[in-house]
Amino acid sequence: MIVVVCPGQGSQTPGFLSPWLAEPAFAERLSALSAAAGLDLAKHGTESDADTIRDTAVAQPLIVAAGLLALEALTADGRASRLGGIAGHSVGEITAAAGTGVLSDADAMRFVAERGRAMADAAAQAATGMSAVIGADEDTLLARLAELGLEPANFNGGGQIVVAGAVEALDALKAEPPAGARVIPLQVAGAFHTRYMAPAVDRLAEVATTLSPADPTLRLWTNHDGRIVTSGAEFVDLLVGQVSSPVRWDRCMAAFADAGVTGIIEVAPAGALVGLAKRALKGVPAVAVKTPDDLPAAFELIDAAAA
Repeated sequence: MIVVVCPGQGSQTPGFLSPWLAEPAFAERLSALSAAAGLDLAKHGTESDADTIRDTAVAQPLIVAAGLLALEALTADGRASRLGGIAGHSVGEITAAAGTGVLSDADAMRFVAERGRAMADAAAQAATGMSAVIGADEDTLLARLAELGLEPANFNGGGQIVVAGAVEALDALKAEPPAGARVIPLQVAGAFHTRYMAPAVDRLAEVATTLSPADPTLRLWTNHDGRIVTSGAEFVDLLVGQVSSPVRWDRCMAAFADAGVTGIIEVAPAGALVGLAKRALKGVPAVAVKTPDDLPAAFELIDAAAA
């Protein structure tokens, strides 16, 4: 069973869309996605520097658009029927929603554009950030976070938990980490997936009322708790609430294992989720589709699973 995974914010790098846009069909497709988002995604994916594409309002639509380009190529020629399911990490859940038919591509881009703006606005209200903690005992770490007023934002599996909150508290955690742990500050604009994002939830709830979700055509897992969601309307509700609640990618990967996953394919801008899978799903083949040159390896994995 092949599971497709869609990355979240932080996976983008300057110029990463250039290999895709060298092909006219992908360039034309991106033009339509850009119009829906109200951003020049071709420029941001080929010319903009790291600081520009780190901006949440730019990064999120850019990542979802890239994932949709890769998904379209991946699922052509009837391959969608040979996939076992799909899931996204954080904003990648919107890519997954479009990939499984819960949202149209246009609605997905409209939703993610507002998500990016709303989260950027919420982040601007306080000096907050995020740090990756690697190698900590989970219970010990959670107790330390409670002392500092920090929150777990991403349970990524493989011994990695991303935490978020006030910058001073993150500095205190780095100065005195739990025994055996490393604390790595992340270059993000705010404390995503925490209480600091409550204003963004309210805005996205309004946008959600304008959507017309359909039930998923593929098995679809949620970051909320790793379970399979069969209702499109419920998945949209979860997308809204997920902005201020932790990403349980560890539970998603556990659910993949329980379902009998035999291969992982990460769509563009790929790399991070394949890395997590190698640690948490040892021995499961994985392909990161970073450029169109990676598609043949992904096709081979899909075809081998169907044989």
